[in-house]
Amino acid sequence: MKHFFCIAIAFIGLSANAQTNQELKKHFETYYELMKARGDVQGIVNAMTHLEALEPSQARRDTLAYLYVSEGRNLEALNTLGIEYIPTDSDISVEVKAIALKALNQGEKALVFYEELYKREPNPYLAYEMADLKIQLKDLEGAKKNIEYGIANVKDDMMRAFYEKQQPYQTSLKAAFLYLKGLVIFNENQEANLGASLKLMNEALEIDPNFNMAKISREALETRKVKTN
Repeated sequence: MKHFFCIAIAFIGLSANAQTNQELKKHFETYYELMKARGDVQGIVNAMTHLEALEPSQARRDTLAYLYVSEGRNLEALNTLGIEYIPTDSDISVEVKAIALKALNQGEKALVFYEELYKREPNPYLAYEMADLKIQLKDLEGAKKNIEYGIANVKDDMMRAFYEKQQPYQTSLKAAFLYLKGLVIFNENQEANLGASLKLMNEALEIDPNFNMAKISREALETRKVKTN
C-alpha cells in the first residue's frame, strides 16, 4: 500500500510538472507573438530562448541564431549553433555561420559555409561575398570566377550594403562587382594593370557616383598613376 501511495504521488508530481511546462510554453508563445507584433527584437529573443529551454528544437535554434546575427551579435549566434560544418544543416543555419564568421574576420572558415550555400542555390549575392573573401585570402583566380558569374547574372535592381562610412549605404551590386574586378586585376599585376583597374573603378562610379569604396580606390590609383609617370 505504501509503495502504491509513493507511485501515485510521483505520478501526480510528473503530471503537475507537465501541466506547468505546457502553461509556460503557452505563456511564452503568447509573449513571442506580442513582441513580434511590437517589433521588439530583444523580447523575441527572450521568448525564443525560454521556448527553446522548455521544448528544444533545431528549427528554433536556427531562428534564434538568425535573430542574433541580424542584430550583429555574432558570437551569440555561433554559440547557439556552433561552427562545425554539417552538410545536413538548414539553409538558415549555414547562412548564419557564414555571416557571423565573416563578421568576426574568420574568412577562411566563413568561405566554407558560403561555398555550401552557393552549391545549394547560386546567386549573385553569394558570388559577391565569396569573391570578396577570396580576394582577402589571395585566391585571385577563385575570385575572378565568382565575379564573372556575378556580372553575367546580376540584375540592375540588385543592391549591396556597405558599412565603411559612419552612415551605412547601399550601392548597385553590378557596380560592386566592377569594383572587385578592378581590385583583382590590379593585384594580379600592379604595374601593367593600373590603367585597366582605373577604368573599372570609373565604370563602377558611372553606375553609382556615390559608391565610396570605388571613389577611394580610384583616388589611390590616380595618385599611383601620377607618381609612375
